[in-house]
Amino acid sequence: MESNNPDRAADSGPILRLEPKNLKGLAHPLRLRLLGALREFGPATSSGLAKRLGESTGATSYHLRQLASFGFIEDDPRPSKKERWWRASHRSTYFDERTMGGDPETALLGTEFLRAIAGAHAERMADWIGHLPDSSGEWRYAGAISDWSLRLSPEELKSLEAALEAVMVRYRRFDPEEACIPGTVMVAAQFQLLPRFPEAAEC
Repeated sequence: MESNNPDRAADSGPILRLEPKNLKGLAHPLRLRLLGALREFGPATSSGLAKRLGESTGATSYHLRQLASFGFIEDDPRPSKKERWWRASHRSTYFDERTMGGDPETALLGTEFLRAIAGAHAERMADWIGHLPDSSGEWRYAGAISDWSLRLSPEELKSLEAALEAVMVRYRRFDPEEACIPGTVMVAAQFQLLPRFPEAAEC
């Protein structure tokens, strides 16, 4: 879970605030996918994640160690003599672009992080669309992709963001380490609130 609202994100469990010093730890798309998988499916090994994500064990092992060095993941305490188990250290991530400061290189790092998140969102949508022809039953028609054009002030936009996140939190009732509730599946809830730039477009 990525959030721009620390209070809403905190409602869903431990939160990690992204700053220039740790944002570098997510500078690779595979690290975002690994962290997302650990948050969604619970503790796993390098080989298990490699199989789930279609990557080599060498690649997952390397990037898991990088994530650990920046504090995103940690050793899972379950005993194993063969493989190292990993778990996410936080339930969600809070990113505020204002914390990136005025340094151009740091600002670029924040921009690239947002591009990686947008790419992951697009990949999830494409995956859902690709599976539609083979799906059936209630789930066949349960998803949605919608958009609206709104004219808002900055204050109204922030209010809308808080209201939408409050709705998401109400439905966020799963623990990746507990058995799933019968009749449910994981759902990717994504939303974007994108003001059109430049500001000269204001009326």
